[in-house]
Amino acid sequence: MASQLPLASTIGIESSLDDKGLPFSQKAYRWNQGRYSRQRRFVDIWGFVLRLLWARWLYGKAWSYGGAMTPDAQAARRHQLAVWIRETLLDLGPTFIKVGQLFSTRADIFPIEFVEELSKLQDRVPAFSYEQARDIIQADLGKPIHTLYRTFDPIPLAAASLGQVHRAQLHTGEEVVVKVQRPGLRSLFTIDLSILKGIAHYFQNHPSWGRGRDWLGIYEECCRILWEEIDYLNEGRNADTFRRNFRGEDWVNVPRVFWRLTSSRVVTLEYMPGIKISHYDALEAAGLDRSRLARLGAQAYLHQLLNNGFFHADPHPGNIAVSLDGSLIFYDFGMMGQVQPLTRQRLMNTFMGIAQRNAEQVMNSLVELGALAEIEDMSPVRRSIQYILDNFMDKPFEEQSINAISDDLYAVAYDQPFRFPATFTFVMRAFSTLEGVGKGLDPEFNFMEAAKPFAAQLMSNGNPTDGANSLLGELSRQAAQVSTSALGLPRRIEDTLDKLERGDIRVRVRSIETDRALRRISGVSMANNYAILLGAFTLSATGLLLSEFVWLAVIPGVLAVGTGIAFLRSVLKINRADRMP
Repeated sequence: MASQLPLASTIGIESSLDDKGLPFSQKAYRWNQGRYSRQRRFVDIWGFVLRLLWARWLYGKAWSYGGAMTPDAQAARRHQLAVWIRETLLDLGPTFIKVGQLFSTRADIFPIEFVEELSKLQDRVPAFSYEQARDIIQADLGKPIHTLYRTFDPIPLAAASLGQVHRAQLHTGEEVVVKVQRPGLRSLFTIDLSILKGIAHYFQNHPSWGRGRDWLGIYEECCRILWEEIDYLNEGRNADTFRRNFRGEDWVNVPRVFWRLTSSRVVTLEYMPGIKISHYDALEAAGLDRSRLARLGAQAYLHQLLNNGFFHADPHPGNIAVSLDGSLIFYDFGMMGQVQPLTRQRLMNTFMGIAQRNAEQVMNSLVELGALAEIEDMSPVRRSIQYILDNFMDKPFEEQSINAISDDLYAVAYDQPFRFPATFTFVMRAFSTLEGVGKGLDPEFNFMEAAKPFAAQLMSNGNPTDGANSLLGELSRQAAQVSTSALGLPRRIEDTLDKLERGDIRVRVRSIETDRALRRISGVSMANNYAILLGAFTLSATGLLLSEFVWLAVIPGVLAVGTGIAFLRSVLKINRADRMP
């Protein structure tokens, strides 16, 4: 029977009940309750932030290393700090586990060591009692639990930060699982997010950390995603949409939602057990082809992204299982991503620019996507993009690694005007996760090779790839682009004239010769001022020496010496500037 094999959670919750001897600190239990103290949470959260700021300050102090502040020592310090952040977020509970998972997609804000550690965040939390789960089910569904289900297992299959899963059976005989939200979760979110808003304001107003960062925008995005994820009605709708998108594929299964037994805090799903996709020995024992499963995982995700535009934003191994017939089972649809048709078109323009190694086109399309913030001088950004393109195209497409590409992108994005939207970073993280799962299933697996047919489809915009059709397609696209530019030109000219009348247009002209001349004039002016002061102080000192106030002559004498030194430095600087080519 399937239940005799290691089964994945039926809705993608990583089981914390099977991890024998897993330690939970007393601090971790503090939030595991139905009622929460705002004062206690305020102290815990701001304590974490202040310790983090202290560690960040020490990072730049050479004396704190007990030796030389070498790049290796700094890298080790960053890794140590990242591990501490991950462990502290686990102790702080559900809100911060989810925020940390979201921040693991923001490599444009955090160093790569932080991103890697935050991406390891998995729910490892204690379960709550059956009595609490029963009360929530009866309060939301309005009937006693024995009326709703024929049987209900009081021992949960799995527990996570947002909820836990119980196995049950309907009166019709159908096997189901019931996902119940953790007690008091909305109250905890409300308290934690109000405190986080104050922290976001602090970072936004910080003189250095606030520059170029929209911390309040990031906070609003986190709030939206978190509130959506704890709305199980929204998760049920996502599951139905996902299942419809794969209704023509017999190699993908999605649990059915029982809507009459579903509310905002309770969702009842079809019991669909399977072998966790990362339990390789169990897959071997079941006689399943691991290489085929690796290809199917990549194919399923590319199908979601390119054909439907609606994709699973958290495809970690706990959310994907394999049935005994070799089909994939997807769980947990609380966090989904969506790519709009216009965004897909702009992504295609980006891919075209990458294929042609056209840094200008890539840069412009990234600006349109909102992945790149415009600054006054885009030349350094263009050079960074060109560097990536030159290195990216050195190897054949099928030899590229998603992780390597992600690392290159994130390395350039950090401390640059790149602002990767959540959708983009969710996609990159999902690609990296699936590549890791694929290599675990099949060491020879290459995600880029599996993506090659889909990339060809995207590049041809769905047209046949033979020479004639490709040429006609390219000509038609070029013609459409030219016509669009021509039609939009009068409007652009009119907008430019309006801005010119309002004085909104600033023209920056830089001439090296003019700059040099202005600097020389400024230097000569300063030298003249020093010469006048030198003469005045010298005359004053001479007059006092000849009078009866000889001791007062020391003051203008010292000032004359200082002014004379400044005058000589100005003359030498003017001479050096004149000798420059």
